[in-house]
Amino acid sequence: MRLVIAALLATVAVSCAFPALAHDDPWSISASARLRIESIDGQFRPAPAPEHDTMVSLRTEIAAQYNAGHLRFVAELWDARAWGQDVRSSANTSEVNALELVQANVQVPLAGKSVLTLGRYTLDLGNRRMVARQRFRNTTNAFTGAYLALDGGAGRKLDLMFALPHQRLPDDVDGIRSDRVKWDRENFDVMFFGAHGTLPDVLGGTLLPYAFGLIERDGARLATANRRIGTVGARHFVKAMRGEWDHDLEGAVQFGKARRSSSAADRTDLDVFAWFVHAELGHTLSGGWTPRIAVLFDAASGDGGKAGKYTRFDTLYSARRFEFGPNGLYGPFRRSNIVSPSLRLEVAPSKRTDAFVAWRSAWAENRRDQFAATGVRNATNTSGSLGAHQIESRVRHWIVPGLLQIDAGAALLLKRGLLRDATNAPVSGNTRYGYVDLTLTL
Repeated sequence: MRLVIAALLATVAVSCAFPALAHDDPWSISASARLRIESIDGQFRPAPAPEHDTMVSLRTEIAAQYNAGHLRFVAELWDARAWGQDVRSSANTSEVNALELVQANVQVPLAGKSVLTLGRYTLDLGNRRMVARQRFRNTTNAFTGAYLALDGGAGRKLDLMFALPHQRLPDDVDGIRSDRVKWDRENFDVMFFGAHGTLPDVLGGTLLPYAFGLIERDGARLATANRRIGTVGARHFVKAMRGEWDHDLEGAVQFGKARRSSSAADRTDLDVFAWFVHAELGHTLSGGWTPRIAVLFDAASGDGGKAGKYTRFDTLYSARRFEFGPNGLYGPFRRSNIVSPSLRLEVAPSKRTDAFVAWRSAWAENRRDQFAATGVRNATNTSGSLGAHQIESRVRHWIVPGLLQIDAGAALLLKRGLLRDATNAPVSGNTRYGYVDLTLTL
């Protein structure tokens, strides 16, 4: 706990070291620290994941930017650590990545608001269902390469990227449990590239077409499924507004070649065809608390194990908390082998407080494949395809606006046939999960 207090004090010290930068000062400094405690009971993952687990985590972020006029230099340090988890914990590099420079780049302003970024960077694209900088998760996706943000004015944009995704290290159990500091690795064994457009005023909303490519190969220190896949999709949305209807529609298909596993013994290239869809319809009332009621539907293909075919949708470098519930020690759902309707109620009692409650049911799209992110597989095909029902809620409140926020959430996973009766499903009852975190932003 002394390490936690020291990290929080260090974050405060960074801010105090630059108490009042002038408006025209070329330096920009920011920092934040988030302390979280979370606990799970009634594990849904197969052994060896423990039935009960509790973890304390701390994520500290320090970012600096120097504006030289014709160039901007950006650096950002993340320190993500965790303590107290079980020796068999599911916590991995999604929760622990100690002392990592996730951004170190130079930005070149171009015509208008266009910018070319070279170096290490993080990135959000669209609604973050394909490429995302993580917010809830304790560690983030990061890339090394080039990112060109072209601004055509009037809301028209084109984002182009070529990147080497970072492999978060250390990735061994001992290194993760000891919060060992080890520089993340990137090389040409994994290459990610693509384009993402923004076109306003299309059919009464905004259209976001996109295309991404991922090429990987086994390296001396990296085992892969040798994915060589393309993802093509589009999103159309209308923003939520008081007294109005809104919607969010997105779909994508994947194609190419991949292997069914990253095992060195698996050398069979399979034809890939996979898909994903999201549909959401919401209405915001104009009364107090501005309640929004939304109906959602998510589905993504699974893999049936057919010879020469691979059909599980790959989630690329996305985020999922905003739709599927908290991850960390929890996180049973993702955009892979799932068919899932949901009902959601959101409220905002004040500018300082927001909350929601949601119900979600989930089936496996393909009974023979691993169900979503659970690791449970219906090998005998006798437990049905219904996995679970989930009840989830969250409340956030700014204790001190813009400075200190508390976030608390809980989820109840009511297991059904697949998560109760599948061959490798744990005998642990329904899953209960909760977390509380406190974020200081400077």
